[in-house]
Amino acid sequence: MRSDNTKKGDARAPNRSLLKAIGVTDSEMKKPFIAVVNSWTEFIPGHIHLDKVAEAVKAGIRNAGGVPFEFHTIGICDGIAMGHEGMKYSLPSREAIEDTIEIMIQGQQMDGMVMVTSCDKITPAHIMAAGRVDIPAIVVTGGPMLPGYVDDNYTDLVSVFEGVGSCQSGKVSSEKLKQLEDLCCCGAGSCAGMFTANTMACMTEALGLSLPGCATAHAVDAKKMRIAKDSGERIVELVKEGVSARQIVTEKSFENAIMVDLAVGGSTNTTLHLPAIAHEFGIELPLEKFDDLSKTTPHLIGLRPGGENFMLDFERAGGVHAIMKRLRTKLNLDEKTITGKSIGENVEEFVIVNPKLNARIITTLDAPLHEEGGIAVLKGNLAPDGAVVKQAAVDEKMLRHTGPARVFDSEEDAMSTIMKGEIKSGDVVVIRYEGPKGGPGMREMLSPTSAIAGMGLIDSVALITDGRFSGGTRGPCIGHISPEAYEGGPIGLIQEGDIIEIDMPARKLELNVSEEELEKRRADFKPVEKEVTGYLSRYRKTVSSANRGAIRN
Repeated sequence: MRSDNTKKGDARAPNRSLLKAIGVTDSEMKKPFIAVVNSWTEFIPGHIHLDKVAEAVKAGIRNAGGVPFEFHTIGICDGIAMGHEGMKYSLPSREAIEDTIEIMIQGQQMDGMVMVTSCDKITPAHIMAAGRVDIPAIVVTGGPMLPGYVDDNYTDLVSVFEGVGSCQSGKVSSEKLKQLEDLCCCGAGSCAGMFTANTMACMTEALGLSLPGCATAHAVDAKKMRIAKDSGERIVELVKEGVSARQIVTEKSFENAIMVDLAVGGSTNTTLHLPAIAHEFGIELPLEKFDDLSKTTPHLIGLRPGGENFMLDFERAGGVHAIMKRLRTKLNLDEKTITGKSIGENVEEFVIVNPKLNARIITTLDAPLHEEGGIAVLKGNLAPDGAVVKQAAVDEKMLRHTGPARVFDSEEDAMSTIMKGEIKSGDVVVIRYEGPKGGPGMREMLSPTSAIAGMGLIDSVALITDGRFSGGTRGPCIGHISPEAYEGGPIGLIQEGDIIEIDMPARKLELNVSEEELEKRRADFKPVEKEVTGYLSRYRKTVSSANRGAIRN
C-alpha cells in the first residue's frame, strides 16, 4: 500500500506518532488509508449537503475495513458568480482545485480516494486530479436540486434569469419576478436542468467512475446516501484489487461519455472539460471528436434548457444507464468501470423501474428528438479553430441566420445595451475579449442570453462570443470562438454592422467581409488589454485556447 510510505517500519515511528495524535490506532495502521475529497462549502446550493454525503462515504469505508481521512476543496457557484467580475475566477478555479487535490493525495500518500463533489468546475477538477495522480478513485456527485414550482409549472434557476429580461420588457411584473426568485431554487442540489453541473455528473457516470444511478439520484433522496455508502465500501475493494483510475478510463470511455452527452443534450462546457480531463489521463481528445460523433449520435431526451423535462423526470425514467441502454449498439461496451464490471455488463443488468415513463421521456434511436446530437462544432473564417453551439436548444428557424453585428468588448457593455432594449430582431450580438486569456477566465454568460430570451428575441437574435455560455443557455448562442480576440482571432476584427452568416447544419460561421479588408484590419489590430493581477495574471500566461479545453500549457 502507498500509505506504508508514511506508517510502516521503525523509521516511520515519528510519522505514526503524528497519526496517533489525530486518533489513528495501531490496528488502523494496517488498513488502507482512503482520502475523502469533499468539495463541501456553505456558498453553493449544490454543496450544502455534501458533509452528510461524505459521512455516508466514510461509513462505507469503515464497513469495508478502510480508514477514511476527509479534506475539503474550494468551489465557486457559477450562478452566484454570474454577470460580474467573480465569474472570471470560475474556470481558472478548475486547475487550482486539481492542484490542491494532487498536493494532498501525494503529500499524504493515500491508497485511494472517494471524491464527493458537485457543480460546474469542481467535478471536472476532481476527475482531472484522479487522472493525474492515478490511484484507485470513485466519484460521488452530489445530485440535482428538485425543481421549483411557480404558476402551476416546474421551474429552475434559468426561469429566474429569463424572468429578469421579461420584467425589463414589461412582460412580467416585479412581483412575479420576486415569486420566481423565492421559489425556483428550492434547496440542496445542483440546478434542476441539464446544465453544466448535471451534465458533468452524467459524464462521470458514463466514464465509469461513479456507480450506476449516481448522476441523477437527487440531493435530497436517500438513494444518494446509499450510493455514497456503497462507494465507500467499493473503494476499499478497488485498492485491494489494485485498480487505478487510468485502468478504467480510456479513449473509448471518452467516446462513450461524448455519446451520452450528445444524446442528453448536455452543456457546451463539456467541450472544455472532457478534453481537459482526457489530457490528465494522457489522452488527446480533439474538439472535432464531438462533431464527428454528433453526426451519428441522435438527441434522445428533451431536458431543460433544450426541452421541457427536468432532472427529476430523467431520474424517474432511469437516468444515464437508461440512455446507455438506448445507445448500446453504438457504445464501446467492453470498457471497465469502478463496479468491476464492464459498461456492457452494467447496462445489461440495469433495470428500468418505470417503463411507461421511460418510454415517454426517452425516445428511441429509430425516432429521436433530433437525428444529430445536442452539440455542433462550427468553423469558418470567423472561427478557424472552431466554435461550439448547443444545437438541440436552438429553434429550427434559427439554425441558419444572417444579420448585422452588434459589437461589444465585454459582457457588461453587451448587457447594458440589451437591457436598454437596443438590440433588435435580426441582430448578431458579438461579445469578445471574454476568452481564456482575454477575459481572462472565459466567463460564462447566462445573463445576456437569458435577457434576450426573456425579451422574446431568442428566435430572432443570435449571440456569438469567444467566451462561453452557461449550461442553462438556450437559443442560437455560439461560444468558444477560437482563436479568441485577445490572441488576434478574427472575432477581434469585426466592426459594427458587418454581416455575419451562421449555418449550423453546414457547420459554418462566416464573417462576410473580404479577405483584403480583413488584412487591412489585421495590420491596425491591437488587442484590448484588461489589467489583472494575482491568480488571474498567472492564469493568463499559462492557459491555452478554448478549442484545446483551456488547459494550462
